[in-house]
Amino acid sequence: MVENHRKILPSCKFQKHPFPPLGKQVLLKNYSLGKSLTQKQIVQFASKGEQKDAINVVLTASDVAVDGFCVNRCGTHGSSKGAVIKGKTYKFAYIWVGNSETQCAGYCAWPFHQPIYGPQSPSLGAPNNDVGVDGMVINLASLLAGTATNPFGNGYYQGEADAPLEAASACPGVYAKGAYPGYAGDFLVDKTTGASYNSHGTNGRKYLVPALYDPATSSCSTLV
Repeated sequence: MVENHRKILPSCKFQKHPFPPLGKQVLLKNYSLGKSLTQKQIVQFASKGEQKDAINVVLTASDVAVDGFCVNRCGTHGSSKGAVIKGKTYKFAYIWVGNSETQCAGYCAWPFHQPIYGPQSPSLGAPNNDVGVDGMVINLASLLAGTATNPFGNGYYQGEADAPLEAASACPGVYAKGAYPGYAGDFLVDKTTGASYNSHGTNGRKYLVPALYDPATSSCSTLV
């Protein structure tokens, strides 16, 4: 959690729940709305998923441009009014993340590409050998954390509501211990491929995910 604009309780307990099932997946190969999308169209895509007790994720391909992509964001999360179910209108949460490989990998897929700005340190090896997709994993993880803690804009965050610093965005550029501006931290390194990572997934996959802000210590907490 990150600090709210309201007071945070000094301690909290979390109950264990089984992971919810993944919903349906929709693949649109024909670019039905074109290759240049507005935020309104992103919400339109997101509304194709479940509209109650769901987080709908929209992932756009490397040749799709989205308003603000590569300029001031690599993805977004938000909410929208969904369907009326048994007389009650529900909100659903959504996330959008773009594939930046051919548009701005130095902005949205760092540290797997040299940064557009700042110190030009060597790029790191992407754990799945795909700069665009491994960059999407970073941004998706960040936005999932933000959605879980601040799904409707009135949850946990620091700063102003219209530009909140959330669970992961409060720790920009921090992925492992020893991180400082221009250096993402001391990662684990795959002995075979030389790729950098900090977490393990299923089927032997490796990933890089961002640090999360810990309000108990007022610092960024990393996996390694």
